[in-house]
Formats: sequence, C-alpha cells, structure tokens
Amino acid sequence: MFKYIILVSSLLSSVISFAQDHNDHHIVLKSKEKDSLCLKDCLLKAHWEAHTRTFVMSTINEGALKDDYAIASGAGIGVLTKPLYGFQVGVSGFFMYNLNSSKIHEVDSLTLASNRYEIGLFDIEDHTNKRDLDRLEELYLKYNLSKSSLTVGKINLNTPFLNPQDGRMRPTVEEGAWLSIKESDKIGFNGGWIWKVSPRSTVNWYSLANSMGVYPSGVNADGKKSDYFGNIAGSSGMAIANIYFNPSKNLKINLWNGYLENVMNTVLIEINIEQPKEKIKFYEGLIFLHQNAVNNGGNVNQSKTYMNKGAQSNVISAQIGLKNKKINSSLNYTHITGDGRYLMPKEWGKEIFYTFLNRERMEGLGNVHAIMTKTTFTLNNRFQTALGYGYYQLPDVKNYRLNKYGIPSYHQINYYATYSFDKFFKGLELRFLVAYKIKQGETYDNLKYVYNKVNMFNFNFIIDFKI
Repeated sequence: MFKYIILVSSLLSSVISFAQDHNDHHIVLKSKEKDSLCLKDCLLKAHWEAHTRTFVMSTINEGALKDDYAIASGAGIGVLTKPLYGFQVGVSGFFMYNLNSSKIHEVDSLTLASNRYEIGLFDIEDHTNKRDLDRLEELYLKYNLSKSSLTVGKINLNTPFLNPQDGRMRPTVEEGAWLSIKESDKIGFNGGWIWKVSPRSTVNWYSLANSMGVYPSGVNADGKKSDYFGNIAGSSGMAIANIYFNPSKNLKINLWNGYLENVMNTVLIEINIEQPKEKIKFYEGLIFLHQNAVNNGGNVNQSKTYMNKGAQSNVISAQIGLKNKKINSSLNYTHITGDGRYLMPKEWGKEIFYTFLNRERMEGLGNVHAIMTKTTFTLNNRFQTALGYGYYQLPDVKNYRLNKYGIPSYHQINYYATYSFDKFFKGLELRFLVAYKIKQGETYDNLKYVYNKVNMFNFNFIIDFKI
C-alpha cells in the first residue's frame, strides 16, 4: 500500500501547487489564508477512508462433484481532497491475500469444468497468485460546479450497464469521463464515455473490448465455444447517457442508453412509483430493455463476434411491493422474449432486473420466465435479515441460441443476514449469505449442466470494517 500513499501525496502536492500558483497570479489573499494552504492542512481536511474485508466462501455440490472453499482477506485506503477552486483529487487502492483455500485452480475431475465461485475472490487470470493481489482502483480529477460535476480518470460507476457487482473481495471499477448535472430536483443528466474497466476478480485494467471474455464466455448460437475474447474489433469504448425525471415526489422515470461502439446498443426505461398509505408504502416498478447489434456485433467473422449481426433482445421486468420501517416485501417478474439472448458482459456488472438473486444471472439467455419474491426484516436499525425465493424457467440447455452457458431451469432460495455494530465497534459489519439452487430442467445425465449450476449450496460469511 505504500505506493498508493506515495501516489496520493504526490497528487495532493500537485493540486496544492496549482492552487498556490493560481493565488499568486489571479487572487490576492490575506497572508494568513495563504499560509494555511499547505500539504498538512490539505491532508487533514481531506476525506479519508479505510476498509478491511475478510471473506469466507464455500460451495457444496451434488454427489461426487468437486466441493471448494476459500478464505480471503485484504485492506485498502482512499482519499478525496477538499475542493480547491472546484477541483478535487480522488485516489484509492486495495490489496488482498489468499489465507487458505482448497485446490480452486484444479478442474472438477468428472466434468473438467473450472471453479466458478471461490476463485472470484482472487485473480481469475492467475489461479496460483495468492499474495500479489493489489490494485489501484480510483485515480481521478473531479470538477464541481454548483450541484453538477465532471470526473475524469479511474472511477466507480453504478449504472445498468457497468456497476460494482460487489459480491467478492473487490468491485468492478471503470476509467473514463463522467458528467453529472443535478441543478434541478425534477430533471437531471448523467453520462459519459468509458474506455477501460478493471472487472471484479481481477487486478488488471483492460480496454472495454479486451475485457469481454475475461470471464468464461459460454457458446455461440451454433453451440461452438465462443471466441470473442481478444477479437472485438473497432470498439474504443462505450457511451452511456441517462436522463431522469421526477415529476412528483412519488414518481421517478429513468431513461438509459448504452452504445458500445461497433458492437451493440442497449436502451432501458425504468419507472418507479410509491404510494404512501399512513405507516406503509406500496411501490411498483417497471423496466423495459431493448438491445440490437451494431454492424457485425464486434467482428466480421461471426464465430468471433459478441452479438450476431442483426440480433436483438427484449426484456420486461416488473415489481410490486410494500414496505415500512421494519418490513420490505416484493413480488417480481421478468420475461426475456424469444427474439434473442439478453447480452451484457458479466465482467462489467450484475443485471438490474427485479428478479435478480445473488449467485446467478440471466445474462446470455432468451425466452425466459422468472418469478421471485423477497422479504426483508430490519430490527433495531442494526440487524437485517431477508429470505428470497425464485423460479427461473429457462430454455433447454441444448438450445444454444437462447442458452449461452448451458444452465437448466431451476429454483433458488437465498437467505441473508447483516449485523452492523455500534459504539466501540462502530464501522464493523458482519454479513451472511447462503444460496441453494435446485435443478428443475433436463440435464441429459450430463454433469457439466449440474456442476456449480444447480443442486448446490453456496455459503458466504463476510467481515467488513470501514472507517
């Protein structure tokens, strides 16, 4: 972590020098104010954060299929300077260690398939790396003007297309330019151009095109192994735009568009409504998503492309629920039409559909019907527990056009619990998650459709401490 601290100090010194030069040439300050503009004051007034995380994960599979476990631990530090003439500098980094694990780098002997979950706590590109797991996560310059801002550099976004997907040791982070305009409470804009990403479970930075396929890539529509990793051509990044409307206190409308150059375009509309009734609130949500390939979907050779030429997908996701200070319960439904696969690189984030449950996704699927219900209980503002159940009706595992990763239909049950400490241990949080997936669809007696996909438990215990 010393290199990150040195980097922070160097950047802060540069910002201070700029500010002092600006004062000398343009602004006449009282001597007392000018003297106070020093590195010591800037560091003391900056916003510092520190974070440690220990993550224990274990997966138990059916019968003789390989089981795994891993214990990871790490820490990070970050700083955001106080604004100087509207400018701020942000820097953060994190390092990790593999404290103990099973042979997660070895394939299952019955299916020859790789570990899917525990390996994501470390570096999926170097399975043997247990100690050199550090990453510079943020390094940006931000300019603030009133309620708006422009940020350039390594940043942490949360959009429907790129988001932290913080379900392992470290989240996904991006590099680009991001504009946020929030001058009105009724309407606003977020958007920018993203050219690099460091996916969760990696320590390197990639161009957006070269990041596609870092994770397992499934099969093409003809059933042959996907070969788009390193073969996406003519794409220098992704343009993202979001316009949001808040016509009233209880109605929110979000319009999103993500244009991945020379590959695909994705349009998303989300409408959220709340209806307060005395001590309880009813709420509804609706998402519509449409995708279509751009040009050849990434490569003229369709065996190496990401989205086949002329392909499209459509998704509808809906939600109804009620909540108060202690209970939040919802019923959710998602349908991906049979027009084609819903595609969004797993390296970039999790899906935002209302039926999402941790440890599985619907990316790479078409002709899906999913229903999910979830209830969350909050006690004493410190203890929260939740139970979720979902049924996911998917295409047959051999329907390659609509089932990219060969996942059969399944039931899933998730149980969550979170406890946040107070007083002496303030900042400490314990989290527990167990996910149980039960096979429903046909697997043709082929265990590759079962291993780490269905008939399995996944246990997670996380210790977070933030200051």
